[in-house]
This record gives sequence, C-alpha cells and structure tokens, in this order.
Amino acid sequence: MKDSLRKHLLQTCSEDELKRWFDPLFFDYSEKEKRLTVGFPHAFFAKWFEVDIQDKFEAQLNLFLGSGYVISYRDTEPLERGTGVQVADVVKRIDFPFGQEFTFDTFLINKKNYFPIASAKEVAKQSGSLFNPFIICGSGGSGKTHLLRAVANEISKQHDYSTLFMGSMDELHSLYSIRFKGDRFKARSHLFEYDFLFIDDFHKIREHPHFQQELVNIFNHFYDNKKQMAIACREKVTSYDFLDEALQSRLGWGLIVTLKEPDLEIRVGYIQRQAQAKRLTLTKEQVLTLAQRFTDFRYLQGILLKLFAFKELVKQDLSQKDFDHILANTEEKTTDDLTPKKILNVVSEHFSVHVKDLIGTKRHQHIAHARQVAMFLCRQMLNTSYPALGRSFGGKDHSTVLYSVKKIEQMQEDDFELKQLLKTLKNKCRMS
Repeated sequence: MKDSLRKHLLQTCSEDELKRWFDPLFFDYSEKEKRLTVGFPHAFFAKWFEVDIQDKFEAQLNLFLGSGYVISYRDTEPLERGTGVQVADVVKRIDFPFGQEFTFDTFLINKKNYFPIASAKEVAKQSGSLFNPFIICGSGGSGKTHLLRAVANEISKQHDYSTLFMGSMDELHSLYSIRFKGDRFKARSHLFEYDFLFIDDFHKIREHPHFQQELVNIFNHFYDNKKQMAIACREKVTSYDFLDEALQSRLGWGLIVTLKEPDLEIRVGYIQRQAQAKRLTLTKEQVLTLAQRFTDFRYLQGILLKLFAFKELVKQDLSQKDFDHILANTEEKTTDDLTPKKILNVVSEHFSVHVKDLIGTKRHQHIAHARQVAMFLCRQMLNTSYPALGRSFGGKDHSTVLYSVKKIEQMQEDDFELKQLLKTLKNKCRMS
C-alpha cells in the first residue's frame, strides 16, 4: 500500500520531497475497517508534519483511497512493536464533503492574509466556540468562499458533516420560503438541528430585508447553545447601514477578518501550483505574463485550462508562439450579468457614497467625481448609449453623461493614480 501511495504522490511531489517527509513514515492499513494509522519516527517529526505537511497529505490520501476512511497518527517506532503512543486521541475522517479543492493547504497566502488564515484554523479546531460568529470579509475573488469551505472541511474531519449547514444567503432564505413554504416554525426547527451554521454571500441579505428578524432568532439559538457560526460577505458588515440594529449588534460579538485582494505574489504562486499539478511547463516570463494580465482567479483558471487542453490534445510541447497565440485570443471579458447597478455598487463602496447620491442631484465635489467615474465605467464596460445611461443615473440628460465620460477620459491621460484606480474598479466590477 505504501509503495502505491508513493507513486500517487509523485504526481504532485518531487522525489526529494518524498524522501524528506514520506519515506520516514510507518503505516498500518486496514482496508476492511477503512482505517489508516500513520506512525512517525519521533515526536519532533510528528509536530513538524502536523504543521507543514498534514493538510496536503490528507487531501492526497482522500484522492488515493476514496471516501469513508479514517486516519490516526502515532508517535512511535515501527508500529508492529506495539509500543507507540498516539499523538492525538481523536480519530479523523479524511473526507472533504465541501469540496476536495477547499483546504488550508491549497489557500495561497502571504503576510497580508496571515491573520485571517490563522484565525480560520483556530475556528476549525473547535476549542469552545471562542470566535462566534466568525466573519470573513473580502471582495470577489479574494478567497472568502474557499476559506469558509476549508474551515467546514476541517471541522467535518471530527464531526459528522451532516450536522453542518453550508449554504448561501439565498439558499437559507429559500429553505424558509420554498422548502417549508413560508412556515418559519418548521424551517426554524429544521435549522436548529444543525450544530454548525455556515452562510456564504451574506451581503445578499440586502435583497431580503424582511428576513433579518428571523436571522436574529437563528443567531440567538446558535450563539446561546455555543454552536459555531461562520459567515462570508463582500464588505465589512460594520458598513452595512441597511442591517437591523439587533442583527448588526450580534454580528459585532464575533471575530471579523478581512481578506486582501490577491496580489501579484499570490497570483504567481497560484499559477505555479496549478501548472505543477497539471504537468504544464511554463517559463518564468510566461508565469509573470499570466499573473500581470489576468487579475481575476476565475480567468486564470480558464486560461490555464485552455493551455493544458492545448498541451494534452494538440501538442505536447507548448512553444512561445503557441502561448502567445492562445493569449491573443483570450480576453478578460465582462460577465453577461454585469449591469449598471453592479458598477454603481462597486463605485459606491470605494468612494463611501450612497448609490442614491450617485444617481441623485447632489453636486458636492466628492459625490460628483464618484458619479462621473461610475458613468465612465458604465460606458466603457457596457457600451451603453448615453441616453440609456442617463436613465440609469436618475433620468439625467444624455449631454450630462457625455460630459462626465469625456472628462474622466481626459483626466486619466495625465493622472496615473486615476488610471490605476479605474483599472482596479474595472476588476472589482468583473468579479462582483
């Protein structure tokens, strides 16, 4: 079994890496009991393995063995001697019910995001619901859903995953309105059977204002019974002026962390890891080109898949000419559901200006500038006619929109900071 597992690991690890951490391990494997016990040469090795290797190892073990297996670790000499002492009392499952790809190991971090990751790992340990609720904030593409599901996967190693509710705000609302046909008492009773509550896209509560009071009831139950809650949302919940006071107050009882947008370092690391996993050979210059051009992880996934498909189906060796040709026919296009409303929300968040002011008549310098930027982005990204844009901005005359777009267009030519800001806002609009 160990030899077969080693061959499997060679797909994602080098020979030197396996000699360093895999070869010293001892294995006691029972296919009938679906159990694997791993032994370490000494306690120091066990501690190092737990911190640096364990997540990656368990994810690969799941791919190799399949679902339903449990694993335990033992700090010991060879297991057959029977003298070892288990490192941990808890036997862990190695299933990933919330997605094989969502682990702490696969979440690329740098110093900017060290605190959110460390906090998430602490929540996953389940040491008395110290951080409850745990709230992850971040813009689209920052990895908040990945981190939320990584915590859920880690918790499911020691708890039955069926005791954890994982869903978006829309799905939670649908549980009440569709599955239980508006019977909030039956829906509440069903939800209260869970021991963990994980809600993604919490910002969409804005679309369900009448559901806020029910969220207070849900919150009270999980908090009072020390059941862990975890929430992911786009902006800091403290900035939500549409929240019910009672709900916003309760959200403030927990730990709020903010993920920074993936920078160049993170994108380079992501490309390198994906290329290694897909056996796709890229030069340093090609990796840097991809990282600089594609700032959204969704587009990065798409272009890497296209390069991999070319390598597998067309030509084994990807030349620079092939690479350039593929990129020349790939653009970061706007999503089909991008609307003036979404652009207005992004600009509103950045400039700390209410959307109603952006489409209103106030002429304060800060508001007027934000409004002009929003008009420019709508024109650039949606190619909407000036009269139609005027209607989207509260019924303004098309000449007003034309003036605003031309003004920002001219300003950015001489203002490097504005030019960079517009680029940043465009990326946020694409990811929203």
